[in-house]
This record gives sequence, structure tokens and C-alpha cells, in this order.
Amino acid sequence: MVNELISAGFEFVDHVAIAVKQGELDAQVLKYKALGFTELHREEVYGKHQVREVLMQIGAGPNLIQLLEPLSPESPVAKQIEKSGGRGGFAHLAFRVKDINVAYAAMKEKGFNLTQEPGPGSRGTMIFFVHPKDFSYLIEVVQEGTPHA
Repeated sequence: MVNELISAGFEFVDHVAIAVKQGELDAQVLKYKALGFTELHREEVYGKHQVREVLMQIGAGPNLIQLLEPLSPESPVAKQIEKSGGRGGFAHLAFRVKDINVAYAAMKEKGFNLTQEPGPGSRGTMIFFVHPKDFSYLIEVVQEGTPHA
């Protein structure tokens, strides 16, 4: 199993994504800031994702919390909140890789249920997702793009 993870190039947990109900993003950001987290990035992501995101750094390490607020009822995050009885909460776990194409090919070869081919994500990243039927929750695979600013 260890060799399989190495062949896909996993480095570390990039972020834990948290779904936030519409209108609650700024209040949630303030709560994380009160814990000492630092806001690194804020962006509205359109297309199929339809979210407003804020990335919060945990201490001085590489791990982030990604707060996701739906921009429309069609957003996958809005649908996830609806399915959970109107509550926000855990959305997905993201792992950082060195090379998104190598990770995608290795995981596809091993039979994982990949929901999309690698494509652009927020903050200049490249991403793809692994369907929840493989791990009981959604996984995002991320290759860093432009530095956090």
C-alpha cells in the first residue's frame, strides 16, 4: 500500500474543506481568526463549483482550512448542505501531490472512481476529485499553482 501512495506522489494534507451556509462565511472566518488562523486567500469560483472560498492557514504549517459558501442553489456545496439537513460541515479532504497528471494516471490505473480529469482549481491550482464511494467521503487531489498570497 505504501508503494501505491508513493507512486501517486502524495505529499501531505493540503486542506480540510468545510461547507458554510450562505451568509455565514464572514462570521466563520472571524471565528477561525480568533483561534489564531491566518486568512491567506479569498476567491469566488464559478463554473460547476459555484462557491465563495476562504483559505485559512493553521499556524505556520502547510495545512489549510478551506471554508466554502455556495453562490447558488446549483452549487455542489449547496446540495451537500441541503442533504445534511441544512447544516454546514465537512465537505472534503484534499491531498497535495507534486504532479497532478502522475497522480491521476496512477489512481485511474488502480481503478479509483475519479469524477473529473485534472483541471483548474482556485488559487491557480490543478485539481481532480475522487468519488465518495471509494473512501466514504469526497477527496480532492491538488497540485499547487501560484503561491498563497
